[in-house]
Amino acid sequence: MKRLLISLSIAALGVFTAQAQEAKESNPNAPEITFEQETINYGTIEKGANGERVFVFTNTGKEPLIITNTKGSCGCTVPSKPTDPIAPGEKGEIKVKYDTNRVGPFTKTVTVSSNAKTATKVVKITGVVKAPEPVKTSPEKEEVSSVMMKK
Repeated sequence: MKRLLISLSIAALGVFTAQAQEAKESNPNAPEITFEQETINYGTIEKGANGERVFVFTNTGKEPLIITNTKGSCGCTVPSKPTDPIAPGEKGEIKVKYDTNRVGPFTKTVTVSSNAKTATKVVKITGVVKAPEPVKTSPEKEEVSSVMMKK
């Protein structure tokens, strides 16, 4: 009897979840998030350079857009989301900070969750962090250094 009751409960939960999802998808007034660009290319940057960039988006729907979560694909990519709802037709920003002390090419993603028709969007950052050039010393400095070492 318990198994039957549990099975019925699980089935009912599945039906309610499916109906809620269908209602969200069929809402013609639902908010929609449209990014100006879904990939930001940092290009080639120096180690330790400013790793902050901004994804600009517009709520192209008819109801307020609420960004519920932003998550970087690793700890080196830290996004921050707007705290207030974005009204229809208004713009918003998601700021992303990449740790530029990691040398080499990178491609990272930020997953944006919201109440939009498309509830989850993934945006991307790419680029290359180049290693610092070794400091070259002039021959005069080397000569002075070697003389000082001999004393």
